[in-house]
Amino acid sequence: MTDESTDAILSKGKTLAKLGLGIAGLFLLVAILHVIDQYSTPISEVVLRGARWTVVIALCYYALIKRSLTTWILVAMAIGVEIGLDFPAWSQNLQFLSKIFLRMVKTIVAPLLFSTLVVGIAGHSDLKQVGRMGWKSLLYFEVVTTIALMIGIFFINLTKAGVGITVPETLLKELPNATPKGWQDHIIDIFPENIIKSIYDGNVLPIVVFSVIFAIALAHLADARKKPMLEFTESLSETMFKFTNIIMYFAPFGVGAAIAVTVGHLGIDILKNLFMLLCTLYLALIAFILIVLLPVALYIKIPIKQFIAAIKEPVSIAFATTSSDSALPKALENMERFGVPRHIVSFVIPTGYTFNLDGTTLYLSLASIFVAQAAGLDWSLGQQLFVGLTLMLTSKGVAAVPRASLVILIATASTFNLPVWPIMAIYGIDELMDMARTSVNVVGNTLASCVIARWEGEFDDEKALNYVDAD
Repeated sequence: MTDESTDAILSKGKTLAKLGLGIAGLFLLVAILHVIDQYSTPISEVVLRGARWTVVIALCYYALIKRSLTTWILVAMAIGVEIGLDFPAWSQNLQFLSKIFLRMVKTIVAPLLFSTLVVGIAGHSDLKQVGRMGWKSLLYFEVVTTIALMIGIFFINLTKAGVGITVPETLLKELPNATPKGWQDHIIDIFPENIIKSIYDGNVLPIVVFSVIFAIALAHLADARKKPMLEFTESLSETMFKFTNIIMYFAPFGVGAAIAVTVGHLGIDILKNLFMLLCTLYLALIAFILIVLLPVALYIKIPIKQFIAAIKEPVSIAFATTSSDSALPKALENMERFGVPRHIVSFVIPTGYTFNLDGTTLYLSLASIFVAQAAGLDWSLGQQLFVGLTLMLTSKGVAAVPRASLVILIATASTFNLPVWPIMAIYGIDELMDMARTSVNVVGNTLASCVIARWEGEFDDEKALNYVDAD
């Protein structure tokens, strides 16, 4: 990197920092004006509206300089809130933008699920090759992700973040009138009658079952027969991840429009529920780390201080990029230096990215019940667990792409007759939630490599105790 380009980056960073501080001060001033208007002296609505739009314009200028998709999504959310507040009737005309975005997202579901599951299973399911590591890893993964699922369900029921949203009749009419089904019907619905029909209807469970059976069948083929199909599904998986990234460039329009429509319908109160959801997720993830991951680390007797030193860089990368894939190279390198043999770490962590998505599983169980609460549905614990287990199956392999969980959540909403408008509202703050859940995914998988190494009797305690940052 040349000195000129370095100076330019530093200059841009300073400009953004000053502009960010200025916008924060402006936002604080506008908030004070609204507090005064609400609790003390009435202020003209023209003044309040002008102050809010000044903040919005400043945010747009910041986004133009920043040139970040994430920034534009957050700015679009702010614009959507303002349009919904100031022009509630006109804001409903923007619904077509959110519907276009939803349609584009739904096209991803079937090929993404099929390709990631086939690659994850067929690529790692030869037990003759992977031996004991295979079943030990899968057993550990499923136990831990199930506990994450239960913690997510517990916390969202504790805070009830989605309860209390007053939903207009026009939105309630969008909910399908589903005929109640018995447990036998739910089991029957899991199995595909026609895979094309399942894809068309957006039923994710039959797609998952078909993909799993297909992957098992593929795994039993001779290498010469298996290799072309495995390469095809790997290519399809990578293509769908890129496809997802392309569609996300339309996200600011879709999210901004969805927030405008939602706030126009429901008013500003929904933002309180979204903030409660964000706090609920962070509390649940912290509880998961303290209640599950920390005791596991203590039980297998790894040095906690050195372990934190080993994972802090890959976790920081995952937090900043909201992508587990970006943290993979550093995670592999650091865990090998921490004392996990190469043949274990190179198997467990990549496999964990398919089967051990602790943060994502917790988030999806929590978010799906938030959507049900927002829709006024009072699910029993059994129903919540069934939906959560469905999400645990359908989320396999999506950790590599930022906010791909949105795809799974929308598909599951379609399967269980849930409305999509709360999901679009969630997406406005999804970046903040994605940072946390992706970081927990990385922590869970790096710890899993230590668990399997200890279980196999190959963990190097001397390396772990003497671990020092490469820097």
